[in-house]
Amino acid sequence: MRSKYQRWIYNWESRLTSRDTNRIVRPLEWGTEWVEQWPVASDMRPPRESDPAAMIAYWSAVNQRIIDNSDEFYAYKTPTDFHLEARKVELFHTGSEPPKQKLKDQVGHFLRFTSAVDTPYAENNLMNARWFPAKGQRAVVLMPQWNADGVSQNALCRVFNRLGIAALRMSMPYHDIRRPEGFKRADYAVSANIGRTIHAVKQGIADIRSCFDWLEQQGYSKLGLVGTSLGSCYAFIAAAHDERIKVNVFNHASTTFGDVVWTGQSTRHIRKAFEGVLNHDQVREMWMCISPMVYFQKFHRWPKKSLMIYGRYDLTFLPEFSMQAAAEFLKSGLDTTIKALPCGHYTLGETPYKYMDAWHISRFLAKAFAG
Repeated sequence: MRSKYQRWIYNWESRLTSRDTNRIVRPLEWGTEWVEQWPVASDMRPPRESDPAAMIAYWSAVNQRIIDNSDEFYAYKTPTDFHLEARKVELFHTGSEPPKQKLKDQVGHFLRFTSAVDTPYAENNLMNARWFPAKGQRAVVLMPQWNADGVSQNALCRVFNRLGIAALRMSMPYHDIRRPEGFKRADYAVSANIGRTIHAVKQGIADIRSCFDWLEQQGYSKLGLVGTSLGSCYAFIAAAHDERIKVNVFNHASTTFGDVVWTGQSTRHIRKAFEGVLNHDQVREMWMCISPMVYFQKFHRWPKKSLMIYGRYDLTFLPEFSMQAAAEFLKSGLDTTIKALPCGHYTLGETPYKYMDAWHISRFLAKAFAG
């Protein structure tokens, strides 16, 4: 029976991950020009790009330097131009097929500010977060999945509001209104450009922490994070470097960034760019500094309550990696609840699994914030 169910989920998952035909295989780019913007590694001069072995050694050294000095790498300056703007809610569809969802005319309130981490793309440098206010002291920053459209997980924020929890639903770097002109997908958030992908994570962490600065200015003092998939990676690294974040939800979790990109169904187009130059171990090494696994010691510097959810039949974040992350939580003695749902990565967003997921998350937040 389990085998039949497993095959059914795998087939469903595969259909969902292959429905979009607009994933582009972009060439491998080392992205060493981004290192110049990182004070902890800006003195490290890159070798010739025509020498792959030297480039691999260089990026391994850069990653180790960042890991050793991660508090400085993920440091930021609080923005000074926080403001709320009211505008029409837009979908920012990312799929290759016409969107099924049609938005009614509605106006939302969005927190905008200049990101503390600069990129060459003006649209991306203006942070955007939909604001779902609630009275009290409890608030969360929510990061949806990679390539989420502009309304993804808004319903979850409304559930939080009913629990008396305010929510900032963040547009991650290169997503929806932050996408550079001419892009349909958030390709630059995760791509075959080594340096730009690291820089996107660095920017995402700074944006999360800046959102907490604004929430504190509004009087919120009990703060939490909810991250899904790529957002879960951002959430963990942010929580490992910010003492204020006491409550965490990691909706899909894995060990290292490179493992997910190399083995996941939804990142096959990125793996194709690496094959022939880099192998699995080398890709893991290139992106170790943006991998949750290396920051567990820093994560438990301060007391936290965490919920980790993963899919037993996930073909994007393979369960073997999620179980390794769960084991690390438990081994570290962290206050963590682990939930394994009978679905995959994409099917988690489908009925009935999305309701199971929302129930676990909302129940956990209500209890965790209540102490």
